[in-house]
Amino acid sequence: MASNKMYEGGCLCGHIRFRVEGEPDFPHTCSCTICRQHSGSLTVGWVEFERNKVNWIGDGGEPSLYRSSEDSSRAFCSQCGSSLGAVDDKPVIALLVGSFDKPNLKAFKPLSHSYRSVRPKWWHVEIK
Repeated sequence: MASNKMYEGGCLCGHIRFRVEGEPDFPHTCSCTICRQHSGSLTVGWVEFERNKVNWIGDGGEPSLYRSSEDSSRAFCSQCGSSLGAVDDKPVIALLVGSFDKPNLKAFKPLSHSYRSVRPKWWHVEIK
């Protein structure tokens, strides 16, 4: 059965916008070096969607990409610099929860935390 759930979001300046359909997969937070440097934050929240469920709907089209690892590129707006997510080589796009218009939805609540061991020791992460 197909899901009719739709979520929208975009960058700070509105040049890059997206709409996704369906249930988010693998809601989690991450404190790896790449995530920290990509976002400027100690921890980022992610949700994943099948690539064919993500539509870039803003005037800016698709975001700019920076190859950040062997199997993934980081997505960002070339006008305002906002981080939007990661476009993986596998058919997955991981979007930053903070880039959604309504980031406080229950479907985005993280179920796990990646790279907990490399976070600053004073940064406490609780996943319940």
